[in-house]
Amino acid sequence: MPAITASMVAALRAKTDAPMMECKKALTEADGDMDRAEEILRVKLGNKAGKAASRVTAEGVVAAAVNGNVGALVEVNCETDFVTKNDSFLALAKSIAGLIAEHNPADVEAIGALPLDQDGFGPTVEDVRKGLIGKIGENMSIRRFKRYADGGKLASYLHGTRIGVIVEFEGDEVAAKDVAMHVAAMKPAALSGAEVAPELVEKERKIAAEKAAESGKPAEIVTKMVEGSVQKFLKEVSLLDQVFVKAADGKQTVGAMLKEKQTTVKGFTLYVVGEGIEKKVDDFAAEVAAQVAAAKGQ
Repeated sequence: MPAITASMVAALRAKTDAPMMECKKALTEADGDMDRAEEILRVKLGNKAGKAASRVTAEGVVAAAVNGNVGALVEVNCETDFVTKNDSFLALAKSIAGLIAEHNPADVEAIGALPLDQDGFGPTVEDVRKGLIGKIGENMSIRRFKRYADGGKLASYLHGTRIGVIVEFEGDEVAAKDVAMHVAAMKPAALSGAEVAPELVEKERKIAAEKAAESGKPAEIVTKMVEGSVQKFLKEVSLLDQVFVKAADGKQTVGAMLKEKQTTVKGFTLYVVGEGIEKKVDDFAAEVAAQVAAAKGQ
C-alpha cells in the first residue's frame, strides 16, 4: 500500500472539510486513491464531505461577451490571485471573450491566432499572451470557452471575476437574468434530471448504495432507499427542479417561475475558476522534515 503523506491528507481535507483523522483513515482504506477516499467520506459523513469539493484550486478569471444573439464565455488562468487583479490580464480576458464571439474559433489553440494588439504586444492573442507573461512574470493560459450563435436570446452574469454564466433562452429577459444569477449561486449540474451526466448519477448511486447497505434493512428496502436518494440528488442538481433563489414563498422552483413568466431556458454554461484543476499543495513542514532527515543520513 502506498504511503499516506501529510500532503495527501491536507489535499483531501481541502476538498471535503472532513476532520484530518477521518481523511487519513479514508485514504488508508482507499489505498491512497483520492477519489475513492472522497466517496468513503461521503458514505460516513454524508453531504458535509462534498460541500467543499468545488472549491477553487487554481487562479484566473471568467469573462463574457454578448452581442445580440451571439455570445461567449471564457476562462483564462494564471498562477496567483494577485494577477487576477492586474488591469492588463483582465483586459486580455475581456478581449478574448469578444474575439471568440466574433470569430468562432474551432478550439482553444485556434484562439491564439486571432488578431489582437494590447500593451504594445501583438498582432495576435498568442503574441499578447507571451508578451504579458514576460511583463508580469507569471504564466497565463486559456483553459476553456463556450460560444453561442444559434439564434436564441442570451443573458450573462458575472459574479466578480471568478464565476460566470450564460443562459440561452426565449421569453422574458429579466427572468433569464435571474436564472443566470441563480445558476451562479446554486451551481446546477444540468438543465433537467434527464441531462445530468451518467457518471455523476452512477457515482451518487454507488454512494447511496453503500450508505443504504449499512442500514441492515432488507434488500427490497435498500433498493428503494437507493432510488430515493438518487431521485433526490437529481432534483438538487437540476436547474428546473431547484428552488428558485428569489422565490417569495421559499418553495417555487425555477421551472415554475419560468412557466409563470412564459420563458423557456434552452441551456446554460457555468464556469467557476479553477474548477476541477488539481493545485499543488505545498507541505512546508514535511519538506523541512525531509531535508533534516536527508542531512542526518549524510
